[in-house]
Formats: sequence, structure tokens, C-alpha cells
Amino acid sequence: MIAVVLLNMGGPDSLQAVKPFLNNLFSDRDIIKIGPSFLQKPLASFIIKMKLKKTLAAYQLIGGKSPLKEITSQQASALETLLNDGISSAVNNRLYKVFIAMRYWHPLTEETVAEINRLGIIKIIIIPLYPQYSHATSGSSIKKLLNEFSAATGRKMVMPKEYQRVFTIQSPPCTLHFIASWYDQPLYIEALIEKINKGMGSFISGSKESKYAAPVLFSAHSLPQKFIDEGDPYVLETKGTIEEILRKTNIDWHLSYQSKSGPVKWLEPSTEDMITRLAKKGIKNLLVVPISFVSDHIETLYEIDILYKGMARKFGMNLQRVESLNTSPKFIEALADIVKRCV
Repeated sequence: MIAVVLLNMGGPDSLQAVKPFLNNLFSDRDIIKIGPSFLQKPLASFIIKMKLKKTLAAYQLIGGKSPLKEITSQQASALETLLNDGISSAVNNRLYKVFIAMRYWHPLTEETVAEINRLGIIKIIIIPLYPQYSHATSGSSIKKLLNEFSAATGRKMVMPKEYQRVFTIQSPPCTLHFIASWYDQPLYIEALIEKINKGMGSFISGSKESKYAAPVLFSAHSLPQKFIDEGDPYVLETKGTIEEILRKTNIDWHLSYQSKSGPVKWLEPSTEDMITRLAKKGIKNLLVVPISFVSDHIETLYEIDILYKGMARKFGMNLQRVESLNTSPKFIEALADIVKRCV
């Protein structure tokens, strides 16, 4: 049997889980360094105290929890079905079992690693559900997974010193294949274009629909600027995804960054600033593509669908968001193609 592990950030599955989820998130120096290391947790607690009421209110507006666990589980189930299509259950060494491992909430990485070890699976393919690599997202999740496998097997496993999009770690009897980045995967690009084309149907030019009737705002999750200054490839890969889309479309586009948090300099321009800037230029229709997200969660359902749409309305702008990839058949095909290239 081959294990496929989908890595993601995770999200609180109830209002009671919001505070411990935030504590796990802000205590991780791989995603954001708050002062010297010995002050990370005290400062994280202070930030959480300041943010908690507002964050709880945001989750209440989207159903009282994050849907990320359910959506990622559905992605895993669809991927497992597609991978095993046509494979006889008698050929156990060719069967795939797809797991999910979350960085900051259940099912946590350590829980997933324990289950893989319990089943005795020794060939493992790991795919972060972040198309564009960043040390803070894919890197942090991979590092955590390797630490848990090291603890479980008693053999130290570490990431390559230099960033590699694809790499393998052999630790007999286990073989771990990592696809750390897949920002230009052809089927993934097709899935995004499919959603953009559908989203354009929200706008009407004259008396009939126009294929690209509105400019596109690619909104990526922000990162501390320091990460990029230190060589993190996230911005280059985000622009690489956009370049692949532009090869097959003729859209007017812009790029911005959302979801900054904490007292450091973040990537610019922010999505809020870009919406303001475009409104001042007279833009009346705007299609937002959350370029670094593959699933609905608080950043799409609350930040874009509630905050940014409300902000746009005040400017007299019709802001629409493309559907998230979620369990889009084309997206699941993309993940399956990534897996099969590792076998």
C-alpha cells in the first residue's frame, strides 16, 4: 500500500477550538517570529487576547467553525477514489490510501504519522496543499512531518538545506517522496482557468456576457516581507502561477496580498489597498481569485466574501469571487497526476 499525505494548515472545528488553534498558529516561529524566541509564546498570548473577540465573531459569521477539515477530507476521499480506479484490491502494494495532516488543528500531523506507522505503510508521498512554496507554509508543514517521523522511527530525518521542489528521503524501511511545490502544474492551471471563466459569467458587458468583462485581482496570502528578503520563493512562484494562467487567457490582472497579522512588515500591496486603488480608477466590476488557496476557509468566506465585498459596495464596485477549487474534478486530477509521477 502507498500512503498519500495531504498537508494543510487546519482550522478550528468549533468556536471553543478557536483560541487553542490561534495559540498553535502564533506560537510557531516558522510562520511568524515575534521578538526573541523566549518571548514568542508570551507575545503570542497577548496577540491572541487582542484578536480573539474579533476572530470569534468572524467564525460565527461563517457557521461557527472552519470548513477546512471537511473540505480537505472530501479532497482526500476523491483523490483516493481516482487513484485506485481500475486497481484490483487484491494487488495491495499498488493500492493508495490518502491521509490528511493538519499543522495547527486536528487531525494533527502527529496523529496522522501514528496511524501510518500503525498500518505499517513504508512508501509515502507527501503533498502540501499550498501550490506555491513558502518556508512558512509548506516548509513548516514538511518540517513538522519529518520531526514526527523521526520521533516515531528513531531515525533523524531533515529537509534538504537548499530549497527543492521535489525530493526523496530514504530511511529504511521507509521512503518518503515530497512534492514541495506545484505552482505550475498544468491541470492545476486548467482548474484555475476553468473557475476564472465561470466567474466571468457574473459580469455582463452591454447586452451580452463577455468572456473577460472584468479585471482579475489575484489575492494571495500575505507573508512577512523579511521571508522574501531572505530568499523565500513564494512571491516568484505566485507570479509563476499567474504567468501560466496568462499563457492561456487574455485578462487584465492585478496582484495583492491578504490576511496579514502581527507587528511586522508584510507583503504589499494589501488587498484592501488594491481594492481602494482600483475603485479610485473607476473600476466597477472586479473578479477576485484567491490564488494561493485551494479550499474555502475563513480567508475566502469571511475576508473576501464579507469584508472585501462590503468594502467594494461602499465604492459602488461589484466584487465577485471565483469558486474555490475544493473538490473540482480538474483539481483532483491535478493531485492524482502529481502522485502518479512519484510512483
